[in-house]
Amino acid sequence: MRFDDSDIAAVYRAIFERRDMRHFTPAPVDPAVLARLLRAAHHAPSVGFMQPWRFIRVTDPALRTAIHALVDAERRATADALGERQDEFMRLKVEGVRECGELLVVALADGRERHVFGRRTLPEMDLASAACAIQNMWLAARAEGLGMGWVSLFDVDALRTLLRMPDGAKPIAVLCVGHVDAFYAKPMLEQERWAARMPIEACLFENGWSDPAAIDAAGSPSSPADVADAATETGTDSASASTASVGGSRERIA
Repeated sequence: MRFDDSDIAAVYRAIFERRDMRHFTPAPVDPAVLARLLRAAHHAPSVGFMQPWRFIRVTDPALRTAIHALVDAERRATADALGERQDEFMRLKVEGVRECGELLVVALADGRERHVFGRRTLPEMDLASAACAIQNMWLAARAEGLGMGWVSLFDVDALRTLLRMPDGAKPIAVLCVGHVDAFYAKPMLEQERWAARMPIEACLFENGWSDPAAIDAAGSPSSPADVADAATETGTDSASASTASVGGSRERIA
């Protein structure tokens, strides 16, 4: 059954206004909201229904400090590897580990080799499945008025050891979640001129690589989400000042 137009528009709005956030306020996240975000993540699709994601909530201040140290070390190593863009990279804020209200680490579970369905020729589908869970959480967080940032700057083995993960498990993300003063009007790296969004025509083919597609995916919006889409194209964010979680007083979803 088709959703109502307003519900459809809300989905597209969350997609278009989602941002990889780096700036947070120290305000705590309502536990009921966090529970909803985690449940949204856990309802992501996964290849062979393997559900490879594991979430570690970091509440120990010492652990948070240690994770920040790992991230900062990799940040500097990344800068060294960037050559002429080193200084430009070092001016970017690439994480909010110390400031965010909630810190989560996402890992791939151990024993993933047991899951053959959908992975025999594409073993990386465990990572793709976990990325779907992260995206679910990201969109839910945006709808709740919370910012989220995915940090991938860390030494995998060091973070695995720090969080006492079993052999075979693999951390793939440090997620910063929390309240923000404002959402970026555009992706931060686009605002900072690090990179620009590619035109969709460069990513969309028909019947073969590089054959132009007949569909006009970049045409004028005509769906219930046309307002949100148009706002994104012009770089505006109608909810940029939202810091309060929506429905924060609702009971925890079991």
